[in-house]
Amino acid sequence: MLYFANWKVLLICGACLLGVLLSLPNLFTPAQLSYLPHFIPKKQVALGLDLRGGSYLLLHVDVDAAQRERLNSITDSVRNTLRDAHIGYTGLNVEGDAITFTIRDTDRIEEAKRALAKDDPDLVVEIAPDGTGTMKFSTVATETRRRQAVEQSIEIIRRRIDETGTKEPTIQREGQDRILVQLPGVDNPERVKQLLGRTAKLTFQLVDQSVTVEDARRGRLPPGDEILPGVEEGRARGSSGAGSYVVRKRIMVGGDTLTDAQATFQNNEPVVSFKFDSVGAKKFGDATRENVGKPFAIVLDNKVISAPVIREPILGGSGIISGSFTVQSASDLALLLRAGALPAPIQILEERTVGAELGADSIHAGTVASIVGVALVIIFMVLFYGLFGVFADIALFFNLCLMMAALSLLGATLTLPGIAGIALTMGMAVDANVLIYERIKEELRSGRTVLSSLEAGFTRAFGTILDSHVTTLVAGILLYWLGSGPVKGFAVTLSIGVLTSLFSAILVTRLQIVTWLRRYKPKAIPL
Repeated sequence: MLYFANWKVLLICGACLLGVLLSLPNLFTPAQLSYLPHFIPKKQVALGLDLRGGSYLLLHVDVDAAQRERLNSITDSVRNTLRDAHIGYTGLNVEGDAITFTIRDTDRIEEAKRALAKDDPDLVVEIAPDGTGTMKFSTVATETRRRQAVEQSIEIIRRRIDETGTKEPTIQREGQDRILVQLPGVDNPERVKQLLGRTAKLTFQLVDQSVTVEDARRGRLPPGDEILPGVEEGRARGSSGAGSYVVRKRIMVGGDTLTDAQATFQNNEPVVSFKFDSVGAKKFGDATRENVGKPFAIVLDNKVISAPVIREPILGGSGIISGSFTVQSASDLALLLRAGALPAPIQILEERTVGAELGADSIHAGTVASIVGVALVIIFMVLFYGLFGVFADIALFFNLCLMMAALSLLGATLTLPGIAGIALTMGMAVDANVLIYERIKEELRSGRTVLSSLEAGFTRAFGTILDSHVTTLVAGILLYWLGSGPVKGFAVTLSIGVLTSLFSAILVTRLQIVTWLRRYKPKAIPL
């Protein structure tokens, strides 16, 4: 235990030097990093929401609403399937999580089952002997759609936040259908809430001019039509109800085929220009070619933004969305269209905002507490163990550097509980030295020589040190796995600190003692 090969010495010294270099950028502000030499990485520890200030949002993904919308879209397909097969039916509707209907001719139940089974392989078709039937998604399909909706929502939320320029956001899944969003440094949380809360589902649908809104509301709504409110008040061509439109349910072109959207100006008014991919451009061109002279509703989240009349076929795969936009609202709409539509509506369950001043106070309080704690540990070790205490304090310094270097390299976020974890680790880091030194004292009292006592002290204390560190590491891993938010921040710093303290207490301290022994060849140990 008291022999070090040259390569081990170089490895330990290199690791300590690397820790100092990688932790050095954390002593400078971002503007001062340019003054550092080019060979030093410029990564810094990211500050969490409670230290930097910002917004905390807990979102709920309404997967059930998305499933109902999917069932509503399948209803038209079911209607067409039964009509094509000349099978009579009544009461076709969506109730809860199933499509319900009744087959008039009970002798054709099996034929109806075979025809409807082709509409969607994920739907389970059940028809009772009396003709009443249901179609609902299987359990496997429901769980798959739920998981995919949450995963897709996380990706789209990340795109929207990235478009706003927010740096180092935390976006992660919480439970089955919740998403945690932390946005450090955000000074306009209301705008972010508006961007995240909008589904941004864009569709292009034809306006039905054969019926007025008043007639539709009186019960004369044609099959395959729906009444949608308009964003603006006023009468539009093809609609005789103020701010409402009767539109075909059939979607001519969907927003999922958009490749780009930008805020621009037309006639000195803010508008949004958009561009389709090749598939969307063909659909858009065909739809406008076949419906020249008819109003074409641009629908966003079930509200008609505008319903311009198609003057001529639009074959270039691009167009303009106009309305009563401000510069900000046009930019936000373009951002939402570029990021894509959410697969399900999002609800904000919990919201917290931390001011930058409160974060600065937390940093100051945590820094003071850590400095006082480390200072007390240093004084304690010097008073109780003299020169060996100085060795332990030097190892403690390198332990702190290695911990900050690891946090910087991993891109971990430092929170207020994380600072508490660092302070706790500083105290725990010298525990191993205390165990070793007390064991050496015991060996000296039993009459062993200096070298024999040192050898026995390191060898026999190692098992206890390893057990205690592994136990703490397991606790840290469980805290990270089962915890959330601040608990994870504490678990990260605690786990990293356990690993670095094991290296510093065993190897760095031992290397210093061995170097001291070789140089001075003492006859007594100053403990």
